[in-house]
Amino acid sequence: MWERLNEKFKKYPARMRVAKKMIELGLRLDDDKKIYCGDLKINDISLANAADVDRRAIKSTIDIILNDDELSDIFKNIIPAGTLLKNIAKSLGLGVIEIEVGYDNKGILAATSSLISSKGVSIRQAYAEDIEMEDSPILTIITEEPVPGDIINEFLKIEGVIRISIY
Repeated sequence: MWERLNEKFKKYPARMRVAKKMIELGLRLDDDKKIYCGDLKINDISLANAADVDRRAIKSTIDIILNDDELSDIFKNIIPAGTLLKNIAKSLGLGVIEIEVGYDNKGILAATSSLISSKGVSIRQAYAEDIEMEDSPILTIITEEPVPGDIINEFLKIEGVIRISIY
């Protein structure tokens, strides 16, 4: 997908920002040339402000995407992922583990979930940022209860883990 987007928008950074913002927010296109988050219609001005582009960049991005069969199929089928519990975890009595990962990150989710499970803690939610969209991607794991701080050294032994925060 990213190769296709880069190919289509390499000369148009504003359009690329629009496409990235749509993916980041889980926004989809419909045949009516409107943008939706689930069934909620998003107006062009709001997306333009969020992507820091002129409103005209929204219309041109939509036209290019809908005229490309591969991109159209992708953007017509995006589904928002739902609420990330990270910012409200403390209020809910949940734990948060943020793991900065390198580009060689195969198996990090499996290794971290195994480590958390070995401490008798359940995982409520896991969210991994896309390595193609972020310079320093973060794997965020929400646990049913805060994990003990002494687990940090064990996380740092996992190959591909750069930095870890627990709160």
